[in-house]
Amino acid sequence: MSDSNTTHLTNPSTFILLGIPGLKAAHVWISIPFCAMYAIAVLGNFTILFIVKTEPSLHGPMYYFFCMLAVTDLVLSTTIFPKMLSIFWFNSREIDFSACLTQMYFIHSFSAMESGIFAAMALDRYVAICHPLRHSTILTNPMVAKIGLAMVLRCGMLALPYPFLARQWPYCRTNIIPQHLCLHMAVVNLACADIRISSYYGLFVQFSVMGLDVIFIVVSYIQILRAIFSLPTKDARIKTFGTCSSHLFVILAFYVPRFFTSLLHRFGQNVALNVHVLISSIYLFMPPMLNPIIYGVRTKQIWDRLLCLFIHEGS
Repeated sequence: MSDSNTTHLTNPSTFILLGIPGLKAAHVWISIPFCAMYAIAVLGNFTILFIVKTEPSLHGPMYYFFCMLAVTDLVLSTTIFPKMLSIFWFNSREIDFSACLTQMYFIHSFSAMESGIFAAMALDRYVAICHPLRHSTILTNPMVAKIGLAMVLRCGMLALPYPFLARQWPYCRTNIIPQHLCLHMAVVNLACADIRISSYYGLFVQFSVMGLDVIFIVVSYIQILRAIFSLPTKDARIKTFGTCSSHLFVILAFYVPRFFTSLLHRFGQNVALNVHVLISSIYLFMPPMLNPIIYGVRTKQIWDRLLCLFIHEGS
């Protein structure tokens, strides 16, 4: 199919993903850091899953949430990476309309799911620090399973209208998406119709998922910090805060790039399109890569178990 604009595409059979606009000649080189990030994400998250599964002492709420996050990161990065690689390496830029909508659904639902898991982890830290004697009775295994199921249902249902909204619009201007992902607004912006309902729904989902999650996390950590500062000794305060440090690091790695990207999209009209696309790609790949590294290094139980595995293999 030609890269030129096409008209009268009431329902295009395929879209064309341009990759990084203006940097086609550098696609192979650009793919190298993304391949490294994906490899680290897969290795790190599978390592977290393996360690938690094989170590009975880690069968608790916090580590179950680690596993939920690892599975979410694996699905999210694997949803994005294969098509990105086919564009960068083989210039395979066509994507079926239905496949594009499927990728859109998985990207938005699992990104929102990751945010929900961070909120659930904040709840776990709040109960563990503010109500330690009740932690085992409040966050039981069935309760953790219910929280996980609620996150899946919430994000799965809220992301479901995205592909249906995108499918209903007539596409009569072009079928060229100026990036390598089928994000909701990137697709519906190609429609020759009033797409305000798609835009408003996207804002509603952002607020009702990530907005409310951020509010819940902030409120939880205000209570946590109050409890920490009320401890009698400095050593106790440092030790208790250390149990939250890995969670705070991954929260910052997840939300700060998204906040920066949101500001860039709204106020960075003079920024080149390829910069927008690169930054969007990085913020989708960074958390799946960083999360297992942060939890592996900052969580003593996981780090000790990982060292035992290496020592055992080396002996």
